[in-house]
Formats: sequence, C-alpha cells, structure tokens
Amino acid sequence: MNVQTLTVGMVCTCCYIVSANHSPECIVIDPGAEPERIRKAAGDKKIVAILLTHGHFDHIAGVAGLLKPGVRVFIHPADAPFLSNPEINGSQYLISRSVTAPPATDFVHEGDVLTLAGLEIKVLHTPGHTQGCVCYQIENELFTGDTLFEHGWGRTDLPGGSEHQLFESLRRIMPMAETMPIHPGH
Repeated sequence: MNVQTLTVGMVCTCCYIVSANHSPECIVIDPGAEPERIRKAAGDKKIVAILLTHGHFDHIAGVAGLLKPGVRVFIHPADAPFLSNPEINGSQYLISRSVTAPPATDFVHEGDVLTLAGLEIKVLHTPGHTQGCVCYQIENELFTGDTLFEHGWGRTDLPGGSEHQLFESLRRIMPMAETMPIHPGH
C-alpha cells in the first residue's frame, strides 16, 4: 500500500492519497483544501473515492475541486448535514466565511467494509469530535481524522461534540494505536 501525506489549508489538515501497490486508482481521505495540489500529487492515479472522517470545513473544502463523474464521496450520515451548512461545519464561526461541499454519494457506518481502488477499508464509528466521526482502517494502518492527533485529540466544543463520547472512542482505538501506524487529522 502507498500512502502520500499532504498538509493542506490554513489549519494544516492532513490529507492522504492512498493506493494499492501497482493500482492505477487511488482514494483521497480528508481533502481539506488545495484540490489542485492533491490532484497533482495523485499523478497518474485515477481518484475513485473521497473518504471523509467527519464534516468540519478543514476536512471537506477540497471535495468539490476533486469531483469528476464517477468519483464517490463517503461520510457518516450524522455528519452529512455539515457538508452544506457553514454554521455547523465550523467555517462560519472559525474563519468567518462559508465553506461547503457537494453532498455525499454514500454513507458509512460502524463495521462497514468497503472495497475501493483495490483496497479493503474497514469503518470504525468514533463519535466525540462530531457525532459522525469515523476512522478508516486500511490494511494494518489507521486513518483517524480528528479523533486522534499526533499529540492529542480533536476538540469537543463545536456542534455535535461530546467529551464523554470522544474519550470512549479514544479508549477503543488506543490499543490499535500501539500496534499499527496512525495517520491523524492534524
């Protein structure tokens, strides 16, 4: 598996381009900004899906710029309203401008297993940062979005946040963090 990490946007969101070895396709996780740069980094690989760990503006702002016919957009249904609502996705409050993204084509739920671009992707619902936060396990690596940072975790004071739920989610994924590479949201 190949993982490219790009730090994008004003709040330095980690965006990931993931592909199976020798596959002509890839997926993009959390395109928070700079879609042209993400597309360039994907190179010859065809982007077939965009996986969102949650709906905050700094994880969705690049979605529209990456969409082409056939590209699927995945999000948990609890966070789907964030895509079209700047008041709940944090953009109106935090950066004083409206950021939106096109609607999702697909919803993910706890325990789903997706097969995209030759990759098997397991979905773990990890609410707390938002109600619809998810982590994606691909092979033996975990993409956590803002559930888990390199040196911390996501805030809980924005719409849908819950400190209690976040700590439950962290208790669930911390054993995984000790045994596999983690790719955080920031």
